[in-house]
Amino acid sequence: MHNRRKELYRNILLYSIYALVIIFFLFPVLWALSLSFRSLKDVFRYPPHLIPSHFTFENYTTVFNTSLIKTYLINSSIYVLFTVIGTIILSVPAAYAFSRMRNKAKGPLLIIILAFQMISPLIIAIPIYGYFQQLHLLNNYLGVIIAYIAIQLPFATWLMKGYFDTIPISIEEAARIDGCTRFQSLIRVVLPLSLPGLATALIFTVIQSWGQFLIPFILLSNSRLFPITLGLYQYQVSESIHTNFIASASIISIIPAILIFLILQKFIVKSLTRGAVKG
Repeated sequence: MHNRRKELYRNILLYSIYALVIIFFLFPVLWALSLSFRSLKDVFRYPPHLIPSHFTFENYTTVFNTSLIKTYLINSSIYVLFTVIGTIILSVPAAYAFSRMRNKAKGPLLIIILAFQMISPLIIAIPIYGYFQQLHLLNNYLGVIIAYIAIQLPFATWLMKGYFDTIPISIEEAARIDGCTRFQSLIRVVLPLSLPGLATALIFTVIQSWGQFLIPFILLSNSRLFPITLGLYQYQVSESIHTNFIASASIISIIPAILIFLILQKFIVKSLTRGAVKG
């Protein structure tokens, strides 16, 4: 009885901390959502209220009709799509090789990859600008995509390597006996079993690439190529933009990332459930 009560108190404390953390991070989003449905007069109403007195969608229509936000969203989608493709194409073979590698160089190489993940983009921003200027990769999609892939690749490699480690080598050996090459066993056997890990890597790549600001800020000066993060910054510094318009643009910018996260999260759950009940 004493142990049950102690466990109950521990759970109450734990979930209370969870609730506080959720409120801390969720409240600014809810406040921005509230501002996005207010008129300018209602924005400066005192005392402030979380629920607007009058809901209006005019802010959203104004943002879409008077700014380049549609172009910014398309640009971000292009950057994220090709970043995901490039990251998966490069990280999967690298992670598979590290998972199946059996020599002394494996440990140091993994540490080097982890060290690259720890380097802040702020540190490498200026050198990247110089290199990309010499390679004529400034102010184009390709330069930004290459930089994005380089930033996301170490983490995706480590993540996929961990999932590949959980797959028994005996399954691949059985496929090899049936006539599969190593590449065919990777595609037909290992990757289908690693779908939850692949989806997790996709989620992290999408979210982190969608929120990138510093790299495009360094590499791009043409506003027609700006992603949504840089577009919001440009939109915010305009003298004629009001708080309710900025809030509306901010909500629009996070909707695609949230939708992608929810879709892939369901995919992970389905993959784990399928693996759990498979006989």
